[in-house]
Amino acid sequence: QDQQQLLEGISELDIRTGGIPSQLLVHGALAFPLGLDASLCCFLAAARYGRGRVVLAAHEGMLCAPKMGPFLLNAVRWLARGQTGKVGVDPSLKNLCSLLSEHGLQCSLEPHLTSDSCVYCCKVYSDKEAKELQEFVAEGGGLLIGGQAWWWASQNPGRSALASFPGNIILNCFGLSILPRTLSPGCFPVPTPEMRSYHFRKALSEFQAKLNHGSGNLEKSCLAQLGVDGAAFLQIPAEGVPAYVSLHRLLRKMLRRSGLPAVSRENPVASDSCEATVLCLATELAHSGTDCSQLAQGLGTSTCSSSVYPSEHPITVEINATNPGMEPAESVQSLEDLGEWDWLTSYDDSWVSTGLYLLEGQNAEVSLSEAAASAGLKVQIGCHTDDLTKASTLCRAPVVTHQCCMDRTKRSVSCLWGGLLYVIVPKGSHLGPVSVTITRAVPAPYYKLGETSLEDWRSCVRQNPAPWGELATDNIILTVPTANLQTLEDPEPVLRLWDEMMQAVARLAAQPFPFHRPERIVADVQISAGWMHSGYPIMCHLQSVQELISEAGMRSRGLWGPIHELGHNQQRRGWEFPPHTTEATCNLWSVYVHETVLGIPRAQAHPALSPPEREKRIKAHLRKGAPLCDWKVWTALETYLQLQEAFGWEPFTQLFAEYQTLSGIPKDKAGKMNLWVKKFSEKVQKNLAPFFEAWGWPVKKEVAESLGCLPPWQEHPLRAHLCTEG
Repeated sequence: QDQQQLLEGISELDIRTGGIPSQLLVHGALAFPLGLDASLCCFLAAARYGRGRVVLAAHEGMLCAPKMGPFLLNAVRWLARGQTGKVGVDPSLKNLCSLLSEHGLQCSLEPHLTSDSCVYCCKVYSDKEAKELQEFVAEGGGLLIGGQAWWWASQNPGRSALASFPGNIILNCFGLSILPRTLSPGCFPVPTPEMRSYHFRKALSEFQAKLNHGSGNLEKSCLAQLGVDGAAFLQIPAEGVPAYVSLHRLLRKMLRRSGLPAVSRENPVASDSCEATVLCLATELAHSGTDCSQLAQGLGTSTCSSSVYPSEHPITVEINATNPGMEPAESVQSLEDLGEWDWLTSYDDSWVSTGLYLLEGQNAEVSLSEAAASAGLKVQIGCHTDDLTKASTLCRAPVVTHQCCMDRTKRSVSCLWGGLLYVIVPKGSHLGPVSVTITRAVPAPYYKLGETSLEDWRSCVRQNPAPWGELATDNIILTVPTANLQTLEDPEPVLRLWDEMMQAVARLAAQPFPFHRPERIVADVQISAGWMHSGYPIMCHLQSVQELISEAGMRSRGLWGPIHELGHNQQRRGWEFPPHTTEATCNLWSVYVHETVLGIPRAQAHPALSPPEREKRIKAHLRKGAPLCDWKVWTALETYLQLQEAFGWEPFTQLFAEYQTLSGIPKDKAGKMNLWVKKFSEKVQKNLAPFFEAWGWPVKKEVAESLGCLPPWQEHPLRAHLCTEG
């Protein structure tokens, strides 16, 4: 009945209000969804609490948009419960106040909750009045509130949005929470009664029946959503909340009875299966404080010999806790920035290897000094950081790493799946050497160029039982299975070659060498996108491991993929024109490294760069009239290669350096492209406007005219093609 009242007279909900909403978690017994997308992801919800009521929107833009007017009027009337008191509206939502006033509701802008309000409307970004708002609702008030949590989560890595985001500190007790995951805005029909019937608690009950008796009415779409929702729910602090504590107890009992599925590349599971849901729930249950050893008993994915036991003797390692970081010239202000430029955020933290491994299902004790405990350090278990929640098939659990804040001198850390142990050092840390003492971990194979002797390497790779190990220089760290490392007699030659390649990467990018922070490449049984993907760390499949550690293979066959990803990590927004150049300019690094370090010419480095292929692409592009929409990947790379073949690498290096300190770079694509035309022309002292125009670039008249004083590039490579085509 509440749902009907709130959605009365409404056939669709258009939430394209200019912002990116979060997904909502509806978990209270008296909470219910109002707006769902086709995947059952929630963006509008409501709840009863005590004598009062709450309506939650997944972005504050929904609370001010005229197109949401009919719903907002329904919401305020439902929240008021027939009372005739005032509607207080936070000044940050003044458009909502105008909208409600136009429809005859008594509204006033109130920066704080007032005693004469029967409904209060605000955003979720401050928890200063959390207690007052909770009491207001419990005593019969109505709360209309909105906002997203993804931005907060991006700025607070390692902290749970469910536990610490201000909005959730207000909302969790109402049985509603805001997730850090995003939802694509659109125009959605009002959910059918069948869709609205999905509820976390109901789905959990049906899941229990399915596990216990093999029966139950849980559809596959609900099963997939339950895994995601359950994992999120378990991040809400349960201490002191009997309803949450009992749910944790129920989940522990369910999972101990069902056991953990043996999932692997040879034995994958579907993401909408019971097994996948168990994996999601077990991972978060372990993170929430459940004894991992109980859940991990008989774990089918075990990668260590069962005869391996963690050492009770403390192991002390010294790490470098200095991380000056690197200030990119750009700043991230929106989700779109994060999506397109996720490498930007990766310049903040630095993973420092400990050379130790935590066995699955075990807890380790980590100790450090008081000075280090107040420096924002974190401990991370595992390096396989790709979240596979959106994958259709799973070869491992969706999340297999865990971070803990080291905000005290001693902490117990655990991860159901085990993993290499790292200390995460935040940007701006100047702690210097820090001693970290760890109990109940085992040594992992670790080789550092210039530090580890050949004798020590051979001893550690034979004796250390951990399934993963690392090869490190000051500029690159490779994380691969121990089984592959055992075939490597002497890591020094391959790592010296890696350092040469990394020096070339830095040289072309005009970056300092050694790197501020070593790049990382991690192999995994399954990754979230593509054959490899960029970021910190770069992720690749297990099938790529051999090419990463074979010096002979690199020198003879090259290493296009990994250098391509390292190239992605050097891209900068100022001179990138997505979507055209995203998969193009990164290949400049592949070409440069292959030619200057490996001695492999571009025509042999990749089949797409053979002269006939290049010629064919140029002709095809010009024949179509050089449309900008087709200027991407290899076609876009061709433009840059022609410039390089005419003017060398120097203009690129100089421009990449100049852009690092350049201010006033346009934000729009056409503006950025015109700036590049101008800058490159000035750098080589040739008027390149006709060349870029021939490629289909939108060169502005004033830019072309400003370059008229420079000598024309008479011999530009497209001239002959244009004559032929003409």
